Amino acid sequence: MSRVANNPITIPQGVDFNVDGQQVRVKGPKGNMALDLHPSISLEMGEGDCSVKWSSKKDVAMAGTFRALLNNMVLGVSEGFERKLTLVGVGYRAQAQGTKLNLQLGFSHPIDYDMPEGVSVETPTQTEIVLKGCDKQRVGQAAAEIRAFRPPEPYKGKGVRYSDERVVRKEAKKA
Repeated sequence: MSRVANNPITIPQGVDFNVDGQQVRVKGPKGNMALDLHPSISLEMGEGDCSVKWSSKKDVAMAGTFRALLNNMVLGVSEGFERKLTLVGVGYRAQAQGTKLNLQLGFSHPIDYDMPEGVSVETPTQTEIVLKGCDKQRVGQAAAEIRAFRPPEPYKGKGVRYSDERVVRKEAKKA
């Protein structure tokens, strides 16, 4: 049985954590977020931290899920989340243009990807993409959608990959 729900959520300085019934609002230097709690979950505020409480044994999994979601909200508005992508391949390029990402991935046409709200993009070099935001789910989803345009292939390793991803290479066909 998981014990994630038993851990308290530490609330750092500069982060406002407001509970209004089943609505939770978190506001910090990087942004603000809101979440509706499940009816079987309640929050108990302490001195600089918050604990998740549940009513029955079958609600432990839901309590662990909401504890993780709330902790990600607090981390997102205080520190933010970041996902790095790398382009591997001859002629593969990326260029950030405001809220759009222009990609050259070996197709006959360029790909323009509109960033979701709350996610910003940077391209330090032509083959690196850095996505930043306060919502971990949106940053991860945007990174997955960009990677899906040209996922890494196993023979030459070309494609869009996460910077910490290890692509297992296959041996070419033998004659």
